[in-house]
Formats: sequence, C-alpha cells, structure tokens
Amino acid sequence: MKRKVIPDALRVLRLKPERKYTVLGDLADSVGWKHQELLGKLEEKRKVKAAAFYEKKKAKAALRSKAEEACAGELAEVNKVLAASGY
Repeated sequence: MKRKVIPDALRVLRLKPERKYTVLGDLADSVGWKHQELLGKLEEKRKVKAAAFYEKKKAKAALRSKAEEACAGELAEVNKVLAASGY
C-alpha cells in the first residue's frame, strides 16, 4: 500500500507551536502494547522498498527523457498537431 499525505491531518498545520503532543505508538507502548519493535522492523523494510522503487522510477524517467530527445525530430510534426489541438 502506498503511503499518502493528508494535509488536514499534519501536526504542523493543525496544532499551535506551544501545544504538547504525543505519538500514538509511544503512548500505546507505555501502557503495555507489545508490537513497537515489530512496527520498527516493518517501517525499515518499507523504507528499503521505497528507496529501491524511487531509484527505479528515476532510472525509468531518465530513460524516457533520453528516448524523447532521440525522437524529437521525428515527432515534430505530431507535436505541432497536438499543440494545435490543445495538448
């Protein structure tokens, strides 16, 4: 599942700077929740996978831009037609 950012839920946007806050995992751990270490391990695995995905995405984007530059002359006419159509 891809992580998403929900701006309305960001602490920096919702709380005043002088307000105290806590992290739910730390609070649950302090009252007996036993899965804090598991979440840490899973989060590390997620970060490794996300880094690998990002590197693959950057490589793919670089390859695409290189291919577009190589075909720029051939696609000039097509690009004119598309620009005239509003794309």
